[in-house]
Amino acid sequence: MTADEGDPRAARTREKLRRALLDECAERPLAEVGVAALVRRAGVARATFYVHYSGLEALAVDACADVVREAVDALHAWRGTPDPVSAPPALTAFFTSLTPHAELYRELLRPGGGGPLGHVLHRDLRARSRAERALVGAPDPDLIASAVAATFAGVLADWLHGLIDATPPQIADQVWQLLVTLHRTPR
Repeated sequence: MTADEGDPRAARTREKLRRALLDECAERPLAEVGVAALVRRAGVARATFYVHYSGLEALAVDACADVVREAVDALHAWRGTPDPVSAPPALTAFFTSLTPHAELYRELLRPGGGGPLGHVLHRDLRARSRAERALVGAPDPDLIASAVAATFAGVLADWLHGLIDATPPQIADQVWQLLVTLHRTPR
């Protein structure tokens, strides 16, 4: 957390920059977005941009961080015994919601799950999965959490890049089945 993260003015400025970036990326790829056009759209000074972000990629990852939170929440949006075949509705909704900014996600999430957004997704999903497994005393929380994070990030990235041909409901069910299998893997 930076010193200004509790400052409402800084939060508003970052939100303006995130919104401006998403609007710019709706019109052109991230590689074609310039800081000058971005700050003009956001209504902030160029120096203000650099106070908050080291560059456009850092802003893009921050702007897409909500997708990471949504993915983690969607994967954990069930209680009790999971249906081993059908994904929770939140997971299907998550995959469906990716369409408006899919090109930006593809730029930040490389095939196989790498890239700056892939690293954030892997880190956050692994931490949540590990914490939940440890909480219930499930075996091998570190191993399974790593496998879950890598599997989900890789499948998501490959699907976004067109390496897996499936509709959002189909990919949600398929990745869900993989993750349920990982969680049931005996020691």
